Amino acid sequence: MDATMRPEVAFIGGTGIEVPTLFDSATTVSVDTPFGPPSSPVVVGEIKGYPCAFLARHGAGHRLSPSQVPYQANIYALKTLGVRTIIAVSAVGSLRQTVRPLDIFIPDQIYDRTKSRPSTFFTEMCVHVSFADPFCKDTSNALYKAGQDLGITVKSGGVYVCIEGPRFSTRAESNTYRQMGFDVIGMTAMPEAILAREAEMCLGMLATVTDYDVWHDEDVTIETVMNRVSQNALNTQRIIERVVPLLFETERTCQCEQTLRACIVTDKACIPESEKEKLRPIIEKHV
Repeated sequence: MDATMRPEVAFIGGTGIEVPTLFDSATTVSVDTPFGPPSSPVVVGEIKGYPCAFLARHGAGHRLSPSQVPYQANIYALKTLGVRTIIAVSAVGSLRQTVRPLDIFIPDQIYDRTKSRPSTFFTEMCVHVSFADPFCKDTSNALYKAGQDLGITVKSGGVYVCIEGPRFSTRAESNTYRQMGFDVIGMTAMPEAILAREAEMCLGMLATVTDYDVWHDEDVTIETVMNRVSQNALNTQRIIERVVPLLFETERTCQCEQTLRACIVTDKACIPESEKEKLRPIIEKHV
């Protein structure tokens, strides 16, 4: 890859967001990682003249279920390409009457209900990462401003409950999540968000609302979801096109790129050299 094209902003596309139609001068980059191959080759190109990247979370043809996505490989691959900010696009169901299908929702909290996914890069060292606020405020604010500038219905702030999937919820589960105060429900925010934090990358989410989940006395079907995703795709692309200049031109105030500064508990002399090499793109400035 041409060094002048090192992307600083990347988009991880979810259900229905698989073709980076906004890119100019696009090229495909294959990246090897210690965690295996990412879901798909990374598309690198320009949006409004700014170098960006795109990765299809579920792979070509949407072959990977939420539980099968290689989240570690995806985040690691983007990190090695020079990405500093990730915009995660994800289809969600609404748990609130006021969050309607076809709205765009920008969560600021996550409740993790996943069960079987590797959720850290660090297996040979002890690292305690702060995760009180799982999304980058600067990035989320930029996404909200982009939507507001375009007159798109964007709702900011609330809780995304991440379930294991790939099945949808029972009515009992859906109503329980409502009682617990959650706002939207999806299957891919975790461990994507914590891995981005461990990799010291800013992360914001565009959650595209497709349905009211089953609490609303209607069945959630993949046909409904895909139809609403298609309707949301245009607004999602418009926000992406608008937010890119904002992300490049606005000074960062967040501390995402300093996450690991005081989080590595293991004595540096006790970290295996193989682990240091394996995680070099992530920990090199700290060890």
